[in-house]
Amino acid sequence: MSAQEDTGDSTPAEVIEVVGKTGMHGEAMQVKCRIQKGENQGRIITRNVLGPVREGDVLQLRETQRDADSIGGR
Repeated sequence: MSAQEDTGDSTPAEVIEVVGKTGMHGEAMQVKCRIQKGENQGRIITRNVLGPVREGDVLQLRETQRDADSIGGR
């Protein structure tokens, strides 16, 4: 997301745990994050993230209703 884009429709979420690598070639990281604002504030969700990420980082999520499938599938 560039600095010129409007972040009005995104929700901040803090990474609280890096679960592990996912994707066919390990290109994505699965993380647990806590929603910081909005109607789902305080909820912990699992998301897949591309790029470098570590605990304490703040992600800007467009959508906070969905969870990612757990690593290992079933």
